[in-house]
Amino acid sequence: MALFAVRRAGACDQALLAAMLAEAVNWHPGRPRLAAADLAAQHPLWHYVEGWPRPDDVGFVAEAGDSGIGAAWARRFPWADPGYGFVDERFPEVTVGVAPAWRGHGVGSTLLRTLAEEARHRGVPALSLSVEAANPALRLYLRLGYEILDSAHGAHTLLLHLARS
Repeated sequence: MALFAVRRAGACDQALLAAMLAEAVNWHPGRPRLAAADLAAQHPLWHYVEGWPRPDDVGFVAEAGDSGIGAAWARRFPWADPGYGFVDERFPEVTVGVAPAWRGHGVGSTLLRTLAEEARHRGVPALSLSVEAANPALRLYLRLGYEILDSAHGAHTLLLHLARS
């Protein structure tokens, strides 16, 4: 595999974030695939990218050549409209997706480390996320320091505490 570069996600990246959200949702090869365009009709998923970027959103995109191959981003949700990995309004919820051909090549871990470092720099106390228990990405999250807070309906809610360095 060729090398990849990471850059900050901007307003022009909403479509790429939607595509990477679809990759995250479609992690299980035995399930029917959900197209990125279908996400807009599903608010619990679409609110991860809707109106990107809001003022306190932060994200990063991985590119190989001119192609987006992955993205990781975090946004806060209110108690009244939580995400799947919601823990607290103070803790942004992370979404990460990597194109299938690039999984296992360090893209996800690089994006997640970069995102955590930026969140730490901004004074964010913790990041949260949700992952299905059978998703191989769970091993990555645990390796990066996320801790399982809760488990329900075949999924885990994880939290990464960010100490100021």
